[in-house]
Amino acid sequence: MQEPTVSELVRAWIDGWIVSRGAGDPMDEPWGWTIDVGQENQVARHVLPEPTEAEVRKLVAATTAPGTWLKLFADDDTVRPWLGPGWRYDLPGYLMTVPLAAERPEVPDGYTLTSWRRGGVVRVLVRTAEGHFAARGQLAVTGATAVADQIATSPEHRRRGLGGLVMRTLQDIAYRDGATTGILVGTPDGRALYTALGWTVRAEMASLYYAPEPAGA
Repeated sequence: MQEPTVSELVRAWIDGWIVSRGAGDPMDEPWGWTIDVGQENQVARHVLPEPTEAEVRKLVAATTAPGTWLKLFADDDTVRPWLGPGWRYDLPGYLMTVPLAAERPEVPDGYTLTSWRRGGVVRVLVRTAEGHFAARGQLAVTGATAVADQIATSPEHRRRGLGGLVMRTLQDIAYRDGATTGILVGTPDGRALYTALGWTVRAEMASLYYAPEPAGA
């Protein structure tokens, strides 16, 4: 079976991400997709799976709205010369995949795990025995692929296996829902966790947003 291209993986990631975040349907563009997110600090995002200098420069020149984001599947150093004033870097991302299988993660002593579904999204919450927040994550299954999103562990509860517990629980749910491949875009910190769980990096992603200096600054 032929391996999916980066563009195909990016589109699968988008299809799950918009369900997870409640964003607008992706609008097809010659270079990729535009997604309305509808938040003050992220009004919309342009996603380019195979960015070129000409495409990025054209988008940058046409952007006037603060809170516009670019998700460019290339490394930061490659795209840096293509940008103009007012563009700022967020953390780089890593497009990653994993073959899904049945998982039976055990909950560590002193913690409880709860999961629920709402609007096509599965959410997992880990709390201490006293009910304090410890870790969480969510996932959207869209056919054969499942997109993990917003994985987080409270700083005081890190290095106790809770991130792995959340991920394996989500992977198990996705597998039982019929998905065969997990997809996510991880941060540099998250990459280490996901790699340890068998995820593979498929592409780097530069993440940028437009936040120009106020007039007269």
